Order: sequence, then structure tokens, then C-alpha cells
Amino acid sequence: MKITIIAAVANNHVIGADNKLLWHLPADLKHFKSATMGHTMIMGRKTFESIGKPLPGRRTIVVTRKEDYSAQGCDIAHSLEDAFKMIKKSEEGFVVGGADIYQQTIDLHQTHKLIITRVFASFEGDAFFPDVDPEKWELVERNDYKADEKNPYDFSYLTYKRK
Repeated sequence: MKITIIAAVANNHVIGADNKLLWHLPADLKHFKSATMGHTMIMGRKTFESIGKPLPGRRTIVVTRKEDYSAQGCDIAHSLEDAFKMIKKSEEGFVVGGADIYQQTIDLHQTHKLIITRVFASFEGDAFFPDVDPEKWELVERNDYKADEKNPYDFSYLTYKRK
């Protein structure tokens, strides 16, 4: 089993506020869909509730400490370890948020790749992405994009592999 973290992160490491994204980048939403389609997504309960439903074409595992929690069309895990046990050894799983789940996952040996959309703007927020330690992660791909009529901020897709 391999784990990939996928996230959109502002210059100041903000990923959200009040359980919401702070920007709308249609190109990044397409990128997210393309990367995760057909795979298992692992997310925290608050992230799932902000989305409101399982995304089509992807298995959703919701991690929560609430013992009686249920979400139609999703598998429920009460720890990351339990979530990982639900993924086949040959499968790649995508961790899609939120901040606590990213923090718990970034240094695990199972996490082999980071796919980060760097949004070149700063926002006030209450959820943050952890630092990407250059001693542990190597930038292997970077694609830069300028703001346009549909995407109001410059952004880059950054792919890191564990060293």
C-alpha cells in the first residue's frame, strides 16, 4: 500500500478556514479529480462534511473519533491505522485532508508522494498544511500556471517523492 497526500496550499500554508476552501481554482479541481479518480480517498470527518457526499468514482474512507458516526456510501475508520488496513497492499490511497490528517500522515513511511497545488496568495485561515521537509522530500516535478479568467491566482502543481 502506498499513500499519496494531495492538497492545495496557500503561500502561508493555509488550506482553509471554517471548514471551507478559501479559493476557487477550476483547473485544480480538475487536477484533483484526475489524480484521485478510481482510487481510495482518506479524509477526516470535517473534510467529508465540508464536501457533503462521497465523490463519484472513488472509494471514500472517513476517519473519525466518533464511534457512532456513519456516512452513506463511505467506509468509516476510527484511526489512520484502521483506514490503512482497509486499503489493499497493491493499492494507492490518497489522503485529501484535513489539517490533522495531513499532520499525522506526512511523516509515515507509507506516505511516498505529495501532490501539492501551491496557490500564490496568502489567506487568513485556521487550517494549515505541515512544512515539507527538504531533508525528507525531493521535488521531482513542477508545473507553473498564471492566473486567467477562470483561475484568479497564479499556482503551481508540485510533486514530491520521499527521499
